[in-house]
Amino acid sequence: MSNGKTILVVDDDRELLDAVRTMLERQGFQVIQAHDGHQAKQMVYHHKPDLMILDMMMHRMGGFPVLEHFKDKADAPPTIMVTANEGGRHKAYAEYLGVIDYIRKPFSMEKLMDAVNKALTPKDTTEATSPTA
Repeated sequence: MSNGKTILVVDDDRELLDAVRTMLERQGFQVIQAHDGHQAKQMVYHHKPDLMILDMMMHRMGGFPVLEHFKDKADAPPTIMVTANEGGRHKAYAEYLGVIDYIRKPFSMEKLMDAVNKALTPKDTTEATSPTA
């Protein structure tokens, strides 16, 4: 199901980090973790994850500086941002910085898994959905 995909989960809430890691590993993904934005940037460069799940608000460095750093870089992984923040401006800025999904906490693991599967689904599915197939 996962095709050996690696997902970087970045959050300073260790309980949430453990729960997300457990769910993703059960689905066959390889999971790497970071606890702040500084670690996240290092992990992206060293491990080249297929997807990043990034918290907005963290100690030391939050998610926005990470997104700003990778905004125009070709090696940036697709990113799902998770946050407890309700602000519409934050969502708009995250989308401007390129997030592919924005999920507000608390969220169900099913909702996150749907976002992960959508993010890792190849964009060109015309062959699979062709009416002549």
